[in-house]
Amino acid sequence: MTLWLAILAGFVLLSAGGEFLVRGTVGIARRAGVSPLLAGLVIVGFGTSAPELVTGLSAAFKGAPDIAVGNVIGSNIANILLILGVSAIIINIPIDRRAFFRDGFFMSVGALVVMAGVLLGGFDRLSGILLFVLLIVYMIGAWYTDTRSPDAEAKRHESAETQKPDAKRAIPFLVLETVGGIAAVIYGADLLVGGAIELARGWGVSEAVIGLTIVAVGTSLPELVACAAAALKKQPDIALGNVVGSCIYNIFGILGLTAWVYPLGIAPQIANFDIWVLVGTTAFLMAFLRTGWTIHRHEGIALVFGYCAYIAVLVFQSI
Repeated sequence: MTLWLAILAGFVLLSAGGEFLVRGTVGIARRAGVSPLLAGLVIVGFGTSAPELVTGLSAAFKGAPDIAVGNVIGSNIANILLILGVSAIIINIPIDRRAFFRDGFFMSVGALVVMAGVLLGGFDRLSGILLFVLLIVYMIGAWYTDTRSPDAEAKRHESAETQKPDAKRAIPFLVLETVGGIAAVIYGADLLVGGAIELARGWGVSEAVIGLTIVAVGTSLPELVACAAAALKKQPDIALGNVVGSCIYNIFGILGLTAWVYPLGIAPQIANFDIWVLVGTTAFLMAFLRTGWTIHRHEGIALVFGYCAYIAVLVFQSI
């Protein structure tokens, strides 16, 4: 019970800390005159990925790099199958073709890059730097195209920034909010990773499996809530953009920075099975997106069913 309470506390602190971090930094950016588009693309993008980043770094420094890699791969699988599937069940999701070609392309490249790294045996510091550089290239390209020719993604980035109601608060409060968010994320990640390691040892399963399931789903809960809320508000384009953007930041940002700081090996479990699930689900999503340029409810049901089947296979393999 104590172990599960620690894991639950880790989830809560990660979610709350990430939200406070984004609110504080966005508020400071507004007071500094940073444009909503740039703030949404950079600050909100990195801020919402902070729980995954700190969790990955904490796992690596605790000697559990399999949790770090499993968290990234598992989070992207959950993003595509679970989160997007739930959103599509709530409301059909139309696709903006122009935004799809840019961000869908980067997401697909990310899946192929991870597959290449897995097949080559891991991610060293150089590959981590290259991944992060690719993220910078993506952000510069997105900012340039969004300012020149605004599309659905540009509107999403701006709306992500304007949803944080901290513009009129005093700078000291915003700084306190930011620092508190950082502290909560760090402590929450420490609790979650420590609990995940003990859970793996107690259950006799690999740390990779725990990273792919409990840790991945836990760090993806904020995206699930945000996307479901967007779908219920009849803003399906925001739900899709959140999923695709999260997948891009997870691979190029989270995996890149983690490998840059701490080189990552690859567990046989991930190399033999999970990386192929990631590549397959990404290809599956690309096919769905091109089928009538809409993700329908029955396709959302298929995505959620696919995630349930994936978890069932992991559980079966662990028995």
